[in-house]
Amino acid sequence: MALLMPGNTPAATFERPFDMLAACHDRVQRSLSLLERLVAHLEQTGNDAQAHHAAADVLRYFDLAAPAHHEDEERHVFPLLDASADPALRDTARQLRADHAEFNAQWQRLRPLLSQVMQGRDAPLPQLQTLVPRFAELHEQHLALENSLAFPQAHALMRHSDDPLMEVRMGEEMAGRRGVGGVVVGG
Repeated sequence: MALLMPGNTPAATFERPFDMLAACHDRVQRSLSLLERLVAHLEQTGNDAQAHHAAADVLRYFDLAAPAHHEDEERHVFPLLDASADPALRDTARQLRADHAEFNAQWQRLRPLLSQVMQGRDAPLPQLQTLVPRFAELHEQHLALENSLAFPQAHALMRHSDDPLMEVRMGEEMAGRRGVGGVVVGG
């Protein structure tokens, strides 16, 4: 069973920050798929070198990239929904923030178990079998809500704002927090 994650995410740039957010969702889904395959691998094969590497990849994603992505949303997407006249959009922002808090709580339970796998120690399989499906399910629901409603509505609100450079500044801020340069303002 191959556990390695394919790296075929379409190129997205910070000049188009909503495309970057969507590309992050693709990486979340790939990381969740790898996590689910890891549990199946542990059941079938045990905690071998492939499992160690897969656990390290999942840990790296959810320790580093996922928190940066959540911060992007909380700084740039949710405030637009909060400022909307539509109460459903404000409720959506509240729900998505609550999801982020729940992700963090679940990750704090899951992380030490994956760390054990990465280190080659006995795999806590029963706990992983319980925690991983819930972690994945919550993410799938969250991603669906963001992809279908939050991102399109926030992007529309941004495009119709009185600030024509809001999206450019969003991309620059996202890139800056990651230490990435090269986003050009204006043209």
